[in-house]
Amino acid sequence: MLDWNNISTVLLDMDGTLLDLHFDNYFWQHHVPLRYAEKNQLHIDDARNILVPKFKSAEGTMDWYCVDYWSGQLDLDIAQLKAEVDHLIAVHPHVVEFLDATKAAGKHVALVTNAHQKSLMLKMDRTALTHHFDDIICAHDFGLPKEEPVFWSNLNKKLHFEKEQTLLVDDTLSVLRSAQQYGIKHLLAVLNPDSQSPQRDTEEFQAIQDFRDITP
Repeated sequence: MLDWNNISTVLLDMDGTLLDLHFDNYFWQHHVPLRYAEKNQLHIDDARNILVPKFKSAEGTMDWYCVDYWSGQLDLDIAQLKAEVDHLIAVHPHVVEFLDATKAAGKHVALVTNAHQKSLMLKMDRTALTHHFDDIICAHDFGLPKEEPVFWSNLNKKLHFEKEQTLLVDDTLSVLRSAQQYGIKHLLAVLNPDSQSPQRDTEEFQAIQDFRDITP
């Protein structure tokens, strides 16, 4: 699937790629509606009916990924609510072995996430993955999500990678298309971002079942 001789930089998404998306899906689909219903004395189904359109309207924007934005919108402490269910944060199988092998092969390995700094800190604290990366990049520092092609231009000013020798693994197809538009050559999707959900169609992109598929 990959010719590692032609790859010098590895860019890795966090949620759904390295980490099981089950945590995030459970959090937004179940835990937030539950706490919102409790706070506003609503049935949980009524809470979901209020929340889902709010979530849909923000998808793909910086607001969607922003803990502080949703805390303000919903009058809930989103960071605290995430900590309530942090036992669900899990690293996908074979990720650590992949990270170790990739660094041992001399590649520059960067975590590149849309997640808010507070979510990033919580997840790195719970998973102890921080030391496996040469760089950790949070899209909030740029003020742009990865869905915007100019994000990759800004990222390159920081990391100085060669597009032709860069691999991006991401579970979000719109992000992969954005990176493709910028010119990143090696692009892979993820078949099972959420371990509790079935495999999905990754459309025009090749995809991995898990990181054993591409470990150097």
